[in-house]
Amino acid sequence: MKLISFLHNGTASYGVVLGDDVLDLMPILGVQAPDLKTLIAKNLFAAAAQAASAHSPTLKFSQLTLLPVIPNPGQIFCIGLNYGEHVRETGREITEVPTIFLRLPESQVAHGQDILRPAESHRLDYEAEIAIIIGKGGRRIKEEDAWNHIAGYSCYNDGSVRDWQVATTQWTPGKNFYKTGGFGPWMVTSDEIAPNRVMRLQTVLNGQVLQDTTTDKMIHSIPRQIAYISTFTPLSAGDVIVTGTPGGVGNKRNPQIFMKPGDTCEIVVDAIGTLRNGIRDDA
Repeated sequence: MKLISFLHNGTASYGVVLGDDVLDLMPILGVQAPDLKTLIAKNLFAAAAQAASAHSPTLKFSQLTLLPVIPNPGQIFCIGLNYGEHVRETGREITEVPTIFLRLPESQVAHGQDILRPAESHRLDYEAEIAIIIGKGGRRIKEEDAWNHIAGYSCYNDGSVRDWQVATTQWTPGKNFYKTGGFGPWMVTSDEIAPNRVMRLQTVLNGQVLQDTTTDKMIHSIPRQIAYISTFTPLSAGDVIVTGTPGGVGNKRNPQIFMKPGDTCEIVVDAIGTLRNGIRDDA
């Protein structure tokens, strides 16, 4: 299934994408699951699938205002320097454990919304990534069990304000400017993507492919990420792990390429879909 979060007539809801249509699940599941995060936490995927087979779609996907897939995540973990080509282009060394930083929910936008270039910097870079959404939480999850803890997958653009990122050894400011990261368009449930499936990941900026890799080139695998993070903090349903970007970021190109107003940036994952965002200046 493809599951989305969205606004309809000013009300936040969520639903199942069925081709060009959407079945609004909130009127069906009601207080059982007021949002997608709750549906995940209660493992109501079977109920959602049953609703999709028993009810006709009620909305058009193109007419909805999407929200980030999980609008209210408890935690957003991002993995840095997780592809060899990206490590090499930054002049850094591969680490024995994952490099981790955090993003705030307010730093995200949904599919179809504009990423904002802040007034403080024009060095707004793209980063194609795959996001995993945690289904079953836990502490000290073993790598061999990690696939069972994934609810689904989505596309992510870890938009980065580079001069703010590298101003100190701590990356938090440059990774958390308001509405600089894209998350969407939907979550593809884990039953549709087999464990260890090799996925192709691309950034396409104004029609030009600037990043292109496959997930078998990750340094720290998805199970390794889940195991490592859950060692120092419990993971909960709806938490998000953004799994790393490949080489080809704009900051390391010659000449450099940064996202600017009027651009269209697409993050394309063959097993998931396309996340598309325009770029405009933050007022």
